[in-house]
Amino acid sequence: MATPSDRLLRRLEWQLGRRLDGRLQGAYRTVWHGAGIDFTDLRAYTPEDDVRHIDWNVTARLDEPFVRQYTEDRELTAWLVIDRSASMRFGGHDGKESVATELAVSLAKLVSKGGNRVGAILFDNAVHQVIPPRGGRDQILRIGHELLKTAPAGKPPKKSKQPAPTTDLTAMLDLAAVTTSRRRSLIFVMSDFIGDPGWDRPLGMLTHRHEVVCVRVVDPAELDLPDLGVILVEDAETGEQILVDTSDPLLRSRLATQVGARETELTGAMRRAGVAAHRITTDQDLMSALVQMVRASGRGRR
Repeated sequence: MATPSDRLLRRLEWQLGRRLDGRLQGAYRTVWHGAGIDFTDLRAYTPEDDVRHIDWNVTARLDEPFVRQYTEDRELTAWLVIDRSASMRFGGHDGKESVATELAVSLAKLVSKGGNRVGAILFDNAVHQVIPPRGGRDQILRIGHELLKTAPAGKPPKKSKQPAPTTDLTAMLDLAAVTTSRRRSLIFVMSDFIGDPGWDRPLGMLTHRHEVVCVRVVDPAELDLPDLGVILVEDAETGEQILVDTSDPLLRSRLATQVGARETELTGAMRRAGVAAHRITTDQDLMSALVQMVRASGRGRR
């Protein structure tokens, strides 16, 4: 009998085959694969060379420009860093967590072509799980199986003068840096990026060694509050509850201002970190979003 992860993978394989066929760039390279970092030799600079490859120390000693030559790895190691915090369980269409799960399995399937290896880091403040990178369909099924497990509900926050902690995105990115330190990799970070500020610095440090793609998963209700009258709103991270009148024009105006400021702040943080950032909503067609990511990555590489 097929497991839920097997059924999910079969469905996504069929969709990927129809929508993304022909968009990959060869058996051993994914659309996100950058240059390798294995240094092999030095040679004299020619006008066709990329100036970023000039070895300035050697150039200064010999008074003649030299460039470094690199060997590009045929086998790629990719990591899926997935936020599993309480806020990811919010939203329509089975929530942001469901979207991140399907996206992760789809990316694992794409990257694993040609024998590439895929690993995963599943993170929330209470539980961290590292799945070592391996190749093959069984590895994709394992990642899907772990993601389809019901996330630990956790105990309701105790009443305290101190607010419950929000998602520690800095800790998640620090864990990713330690786990992936042995080899240059392609890293996908999937999160709603709802958490304490300051995560742009460790994210930027991660890009110094790896190629990093950030996928921000959001629900439309987080961007534009629907008019539902008086409702009880609960913070998924802290458990705090409050009654709000969603039809109040003043409230809607203030929320719109806050959302705009938050979007500007997030855009600036991604830019400071120097990452390729994408946004996917819970009501968006996943395959269309993947096609857009492929196209955007191709334009960025050119």
